[in-house]
Parts: sequence; structure tokens; C-alpha cells
Amino acid sequence: MSQPKDFGFDEDVQMLKESFGRFLEEQQTIEALRPSIKGTEDPIHGADRPAFYDEKAWQQCVELGMHAVSIPEEQGGIGMGLVAAVAISEEIGRHAWASPLSNTLQSTFVLIHCESDAAKALLAQMAEGHRVGLALNGEEGSLAPDGTDVTASEDGRLTGTSWYVQDAMKAETLIVSARSESGTDLYAVTLSQPEVAIHRDRIVDLTRDQAHVELSAATAVRLTEKGSGASSLLASAPALATLVAADMAGAGEWQLQTTAEYAKVRQQFDRPIGFFQAVKHPIVDMMICVDEARSLVYNAAAAYDFDRDDAPRCAHLAKSSASDMGAFSAQNSTQLHGGIGFTWEADVQIYHKRQMHSQFLFGDGTWHREQLAALL
Repeated sequence: MSQPKDFGFDEDVQMLKESFGRFLEEQQTIEALRPSIKGTEDPIHGADRPAFYDEKAWQQCVELGMHAVSIPEEQGGIGMGLVAAVAISEEIGRHAWASPLSNTLQSTFVLIHCESDAAKALLAQMAEGHRVGLALNGEEGSLAPDGTDVTASEDGRLTGTSWYVQDAMKAETLIVSARSESGTDLYAVTLSQPEVAIHRDRIVDLTRDQAHVELSAATAVRLTEKGSGASSLLASAPALATLVAADMAGAGEWQLQTTAEYAKVRQQFDRPIGFFQAVKHPIVDMMICVDEARSLVYNAAAAYDFDRDDAPRCAHLAKSSASDMGAFSAQNSTQLHGGIGFTWEADVQIYHKRQMHSQFLFGDGTWHREQLAALL
């Protein structure tokens, strides 16, 4: 099936994106975040950072149905596909919103590819606002579908540690990848049980939390059977990479617009600094990088929804471009803001750190180009 010319961004998706953007504007996301990070800015020497998110704003998001845009209608969702989820993820990045929504969108696509009754039941819970995250990696950080350090016993109890779990402190349930004699499968683990210990990691990103989760014969609900979890992860991988790339494209757009506006008002040598080629040229380069990344993200989302066979290739292109764009835009937006860009008072540093963290989620540019080369 060929992709639509508008990448699937029809009137409904555009309205969804605009309304969600207005919602986040009203939430004043950065202003809400700042009190929680005071004194924790230094990831090494600072105080322990709480896993902040605005619970009231999250509940309003649930009431609006933004968390359920891609959950199938049979499980109580809206069933709009990856294109709609990408539109929302782009706005999350644009506003650097600290919330469980990114994890919710990613978990939705993993569960859709599980196709089990247990997975459908968890999707139905998510449609009601249940917060679910992903715990898929081993300590080495391998992105292979069997790259987990967790093992499952015959009675379905999980033992081991899952690493680099994003926003673990915001979740109520984790989808855990675990190995057994039959292969790699996925399990739902409730975090409230005493057999689960969450150890917070210290990271530079001020908008997320990260943890490694230790499981000691934890009770779990099996979401896949007979080693089919690996194929579920492979099938959902394009969606996961594309969602993170969309987040980076939104953040890159904020960095571009904010830097361009600053270059118009900041005076040096009796002229706005945007007058000088050393400033205007990097801003133009940022614009080109952001536009390229966004175009590839939209293409990847449309491929997943309308041309599934081409989804892996398109997703590798999108995340590769977005990772490089994120690093470039972060560096230039901070540099072009001059001295103030390095201060804690500036919002620029918050986006800078989010982009540098997102750069490596589900693979950086180099990794994705290696995967792309293998497909060609």
C-alpha cells in the first residue's frame, strides 16, 4: 500500500496536534518543572532529583484522550495509528513536558504487537489512565530484542535487573523483557509489589527520570508465549524509534525558534547579533536540519501506518537524522545564546540536556545508519 501525499496528517490529526499544543501552552510546562529541579541540576553533586510530573495535568490529558490516541477502539482507545501519536510526541518535545505520556505512547505499540488477551487487557487499563512503561534492556544497553538480563522461571516469576528504564518512577506497571528456555518473552510487572526495587540513576536530563529495576522472583503476567516477545519487539521497534525522533524534532523546532528570536533582540556592536554571518548561518543550518528530521519522521510514521514493509528503513532514517539534528541544535542554541545560555535560569539548557539524552534512546545516529546499511 502506498503512502498518502500528506503523510496521513489529515484534518483530524492536525486538529489533534493543535489542540494538544494549546493544552501544553496552558500548562506552562517549564515553569511547572523548575521548582522540582532546584538544587538537583548537577547530576553528580546535586541533591537527589524527584521524579516530577504534574498529576493534575496528566489527569487532564487523560480526560482529553491524548494518551489513548493509538490504543485500538476495541480496548477503549481512539485507534488513530502512529501518525497521531507522532503528532502528540512532537508537541511533548516542543514543550519539554515531564509526564508519563511518552512511555504510554511507546508501550501502546509494543502491546499492540503482542496480540494476546493479557496485552489487550493491559491496553484497556491504559485507556483508563493506567501508567505503563518499558523495561527492555540489559546492562550492556544492547538494542537486540533478546538483550535483556532478566530471566523468567517456569511459573512466570522474573529475576534480574532491567537497565535504563525511562520514567520508571512515573509508571505503575512495566513491560519487562525476560529470557527463558523458550526464548524472549514480554511480561507485565506491577511496581507496587515488594519483589521490585527501583534504583534511580543520575542523568543530565532534567525532564525525565531513569532507573534500573531489580526483580527478585517478582510476580508477572505473561504478555507473549513461546519466545514470541522478540518478534513483538522487532515489529514495534520502528514505532518506538519514530516516537523519540518526533520528540526531538519538536524540541529542535523550539530551539530554532527561540534562538532566532534571541538573535533579533540581542545587540552587539550596535546591531542585532542576527545581522552577523557567524550567527545567521548556524541558525539557517539548524532550520535545514530540523526540517529534514521532521520530514523523515512524518514519512516514517506514514510508512508504519500505510506501508509496513518499509517501516524499518524509514524509521532508521528518521532517528538517524533526528539524533544528529538534536546534537547540532542543542550545541548551537546554547552557543548562540552566549553567556546566558549556560545559566540555570535559561530554558535553553533544559532542552539541550533533553536532546542529548534523547539522542541515544533506541539508538543514536551511527547505530541507525549501521542498521540501515544492513537493509540495503
